[in-house]
Amino acid sequence: MSWEAALLAATGVHLGFQVTVSTLAYPALAAVPRARWAPAHDAHSRRIVPLVVGVYAAVLVTCVGVLLADRSWATGLAVLGNAVALGLTAVAAAPIHGRLGRGWDAALLRRLLLVDRGRTAAAAVALVGAVAAAGW
Repeated sequence: MSWEAALLAATGVHLGFQVTVSTLAYPALAAVPRARWAPAHDAHSRRIVPLVVGVYAAVLVTCVGVLLADRSWATGLAVLGNAVALGLTAVAAAPIHGRLGRGWDAALLRRLLLVDRGRTAAAAVALVGAVAAAGW
């Protein structure tokens, strides 16, 4: 398998994961009553961390591999989109989750949903680049 094909696969999985989080996981979490917030957020965090680690590891490995093999505009776009999505997770979503783990906060929850939309948009841009890099 070429690095471009691997990048396409990892980026497609990443976008699918991100769309699922944006359309199912976070809306369900946001709908949890304040009185049940702590256990619901803890359960969400425990369940999603293994998926995040697996998806992000695949994205990171394929981004590095494709950058070493091909530096076209398409791979650059795919790497940039993935980097923005992962960066938003590191600098915004993860810290917000940490704060939400200490207690429900409407403003923080709104901010998390906004950051999440940015991650989804960045993952979609990455997929456009990955599709082009794979020659489709």
